[in-house]
Amino acid sequence: LNDNDMSIAPPVGGLSAYLSRIVSSREFLGLRDLAKRLARKLPRPLHAAARKTDEFARGMAMGGTLFEELGFYYVGPLDGHNLDQLIPVLENVRDAAEGPILVHVVTKKGKGYGPAEASADKYHGVQKFDVVSGVQAKAPPGPPQYQNVFGAQLTREAERDPTICAITAAMPSGTGLDRFAGAYPDRFFDVGIAEQHAVTFAAGLAAQGMRPFCAIYSTFLQRAYDQVVHDVCIQNLPVRFAIDRAGLVGADGATHAGSFDVTYLATLPNMVVMAAADEAELVHMTHTAALHDSGPIALRYPRGNGTGVALPEVAERLEIGRGRIVREGKAVAILSLGTRLEEALKAADRLEAQGLSATVADLRFAKPLDEALIRRLLVNHEVAVTIEEGAIGGLGAHVLTMASDEG
Repeated sequence: LNDNDMSIAPPVGGLSAYLSRIVSSREFLGLRDLAKRLARKLPRPLHAAARKTDEFARGMAMGGTLFEELGFYYVGPLDGHNLDQLIPVLENVRDAAEGPILVHVVTKKGKGYGPAEASADKYHGVQKFDVVSGVQAKAPPGPPQYQNVFGAQLTREAERDPTICAITAAMPSGTGLDRFAGAYPDRFFDVGIAEQHAVTFAAGLAAQGMRPFCAIYSTFLQRAYDQVVHDVCIQNLPVRFAIDRAGLVGADGATHAGSFDVTYLATLPNMVVMAAADEAELVHMTHTAALHDSGPIALRYPRGNGTGVALPEVAERLEIGRGRIVREGKAVAILSLGTRLEEALKAADRLEAQGLSATVADLRFAKPLDEALIRRLLVNHEVAVTIEEGAIGGLGAHVLTMASDEG
């Protein structure tokens, strides 16, 4: 356990507080001081051996930790930057005959590099930076980030509706809810890194008449799939899922890509799945979700900045399961879901330059599909193409299934 006192947001919950108590406990500090005094009285060879095994032996002497109650042999806390102590302990643990063993190592985030020590949060995910000054490269100012557009609109919705509340799993800033939390602290809940609890908690609030928005990154919502199925969808409870980092995420890496949420949500009963094509659409979809009381609904949006379109003064309630035609053509139909709409329009321009007239549709909903619109596009065009940031089983699969069913 690398205990580096680092969290993107202020830590919540009992385990974080428990670890802090272990590190600062009187038993730990007193036992280490006693061990050092006794070791100094030993002959030099024994003194060296005692110093190397001090931390390992102390794990047995302290006893009674939460980890031991869970069946672990607990060793620590250790100074993770003192290799003279750490390496012998790791060797002892490696050679131990019985287990499991939990080694509790205390470290400092960014140890040895001044800028990282001073700004641990900014160096959690590192972009290109100057090694000497520590200054990270910044993109030029641009449109607002999607998460902030969502957070601002949700705050406006909460102003008119006192039943709206927001839940996040240790990511208030990352999901854009810090603004909401500042305006309505009594209706904001950070449950820590506990996505399963976040979803079931939201279900309970919805069952009692609240209108909860559960804002979780797409990749992290996977942890709570069982709760989404059993506690929300089968119960048909009106939980609103704000799915951040949907689609490809670039610098965050493959583990954070939101490639699967359309696939794993659009198969569930009662669930509505929306995908915003731009920041203006996200405003409309947030408003639509706030007013949707007949069951669960999910709105997905990507990492990063919007496209630069003007934000609407007044949010519009979208009709569930209805897409829109963005560009009319004749030969090729491009069916887009989410923020690839901009690329779809560019592709249509290139097709037009080659003599192929293209229709571009923003489907808006992966579930329910706008079957009337899709049927018309398939019948009236020579070729149909679906565009999405997702995996097998997403929009393309649903459109193919519909086309197959209708011959």
